[in-house]
Amino acid sequence: MMNRNIINEIEKLSKRPKLFEKGTGNIWTEPYISTQMLKAHLDYKSDRASRNIEKVKKTVTFLKETTNKGEGILDLGCGPGLYAEEFCRNGYKVTGIDFSSNSINYAKESANKQGLNIEYRCEDMFNINYNEKYDTVIQVFGEVNTFSDENRNKLFDKVKNALKPGGLFIFDVSTPVHRRKNGLNKNWYVSDCGFWRGEAHIVFEEGFEYSDNIWLDQFIVIDNEEIKVYRNWFHEYTLNTIKEIVLENGFSKVNVLNGLYSKEVEEDSEWLTVIAAK
Repeated sequence: MMNRNIINEIEKLSKRPKLFEKGTGNIWTEPYISTQMLKAHLDYKSDRASRNIEKVKKTVTFLKETTNKGEGILDLGCGPGLYAEEFCRNGYKVTGIDFSSNSINYAKESANKQGLNIEYRCEDMFNINYNEKYDTVIQVFGEVNTFSDENRNKLFDKVKNALKPGGLFIFDVSTPVHRRKNGLNKNWYVSDCGFWRGEAHIVFEEGFEYSDNIWLDQFIVIDNEEIKVYRNWFHEYTLNTIKEIVLENGFSKVNVLNGLYSKEVEEDSEWLTVIAAK
């Protein structure tokens, strides 16, 4: 039976947090969970962590029409290198950066096995300091959605500094349509072994909706040793809001496309691809 201290702690962590307040756990740096994340990235038929391999290839094919072969590409949040490898095979010079040491170590090993010349760095993308080195910077699968306005704008400044004059920042964002389709979870379960822990644990899932199209997916995880809360924040964007934000952050022009490929944006678009020029 749970004691009163555990119940009080769960009750405290279940309260609606302030906007973009961090949790006590980190899925990218904790050894067990980061290994689970890597497995999800490498499930080539799934869209759980990375898009499935066919979508990855189609995305790279589309982006080849936007960029020129041989240009330097900086892949932010590169994970295990799925996009970086495809670009390298197509003649691009690629640098991949990711916060997860598990992902970067796998990416380096994979590139070496295949004879692909890709530079990988285990680094926080908010700490990069490049000066007009790259023709294109990419960030895929909605990572921009997970940042507060302050961090998003900080990253945009980092990207602008990294781009050569006329260079492109290409990223995708999900829209409020995507969130409404997927909804908010409120659930709990007990597991002997799963994504969050390799031992017996309890998970409480919660969802919170905020103003300005901001949502939180929260997971409280309890095991024999501790209680941790993991928070995944999402700021969804419409066509007009993402255009306005990109231009306010000093990019010279912006083009927004439907989904992952070149289509006209529709009212029910779940994803938008943004092409911003320095």
